[in-house]
Amino acid sequence: MQDAALLAALARCAAEAARADQPRPLFAAIDAAVAATVGHRLFTLLLVDGDEIARLHSSDPAAYPVSGRKRMKDTPWGRHVLIGRQVWIGHTPEDLRWAFPDHATITALGCGACVNVPVVYDDRLLGTINVLHAARWFDAAKAARIAAFAPLLFLPFARAAGTAAAKPEDLSAA
Repeated sequence: MQDAALLAALARCAAEAARADQPRPLFAAIDAAVAATVGHRLFTLLLVDGDEIARLHSSDPAAYPVSGRKRMKDTPWGRHVLIGRQVWIGHTPEDLRWAFPDHATITALGCGACVNVPVVYDDRLLGTINVLHAARWFDAAKAARIAAFAPLLFLPFARAAGTAAAKPEDLSAA
């Protein structure tokens, strides 16, 4: 049953990718699909631009707006996800404290667990899919379902990287 739901969600996202005014409709469709097939309290998409990451999409723009940049490569999390290109699952608020300088904001949103999936194409790290929920929500099977959406992001992330000098909010505007 979960495979059928995932395939249907991927098909809906692919249909959204055909719409005009990308990438906003596709980002919103992936956000909704991950919410339906895995669940989340916060969903973000980050573009990797050199040593910085920039938020291209957020399910909670009040707490995590589509703007700004931060350096994360020279952190233990960055070495694992951005340099090592490995999925990271944080199961508890303590894991989030280890990974993120903004862990207090994250936990204040009711998030105690996180999955970060690198989006890699042609041996190039383009960005990450970031899904947060209650503590101990995620396991390897849920991380694999999230990773199934990564190929849908190859083109929009590559295009965004090509215009990385633009402000992130300009890249996701409809």
